[in-house]
Amino acid sequence: MTAFLLDMDGVLYHGNKVLQGALEFVEQVSQHQYLFVTNNPTRSPAQVADRLSQMGFSDVCAEQVLTSADAAALWLGQQKPGFRYFAIGAKALHETLAKAGTDDPEQADFVVVGEGPGLDYEKLTLGINLVLSRKARLVATNPDSSVDSWCKGEAQVLPGGGALVAPFEVATGQRAVVIGKPHRFLYEMATERLGVSPDDCIMVGDRPDTDVAGAAAMGMKTALVRTGRFLPGSPWPKDIARADWDVETLTELQAALRAAGIFR
Repeated sequence: MTAFLLDMDGVLYHGNKVLQGALEFVEQVSQHQYLFVTNNPTRSPAQVADRLSQMGFSDVCAEQVLTSADAAALWLGQQKPGFRYFAIGAKALHETLAKAGTDDPEQADFVVVGEGPGLDYEKLTLGINLVLSRKARLVATNPDSSVDSWCKGEAQVLPGGGALVAPFEVATGQRAVVIGKPHRFLYEMATERLGVSPDDCIMVGDRPDTDVAGAAAMGMKTALVRTGRFLPGSPWPKDIARADWDVETLTELQAALRAAGIFR
């Protein structure tokens, strides 16, 4: 049976507004194996699950949510068990890393840059010198240059992990190891958790450059829903493989998957 990986922001909701057909689509997906996967490291899986439940999505638990912070913590532990780190980003990133490693801004093995508040001149200086003097490896939870957000009902753009790690890369001359989509590790972690092969998965997302590109490179089928930043009428990027399904809403995708015999 086909398994599903679901992006959330721009696919299921904008801010606190559930998008057309999202509740019905997830209800149909729940008849299959599935995970919610996100490049956003600013909320823990439990917080994401609680947020989805408050929006009306039923039977969502933390084990069904995989974030780039989860994947980063696992990757760091594989590289060096008992690792020491210096992290910059939201509280959830720090809490996730602390479960697998030790916060040590003086002897860090890794400088980990996520999203959310926390970057200032002093932390930038400390991180740069850990990379240059301590030879700490620079790691980014995700490559997004910017992310969409909503404040008081109005759309706004926030700096993403790619923008926040950029000053470290420029100052050190080192390229960060990037964990989140479109890179392989998050997808590999998702398929391992579900116990399925990539060719049995469909990735549903709203960004060709992360969701579609990374999943296609893994051999997954892909569905692009044009309810996020990539809007109806936007030309497909020339260097990215076309999605197997390119639709305007989840309602349209649900009908297409039913026609393909994937949904009943």
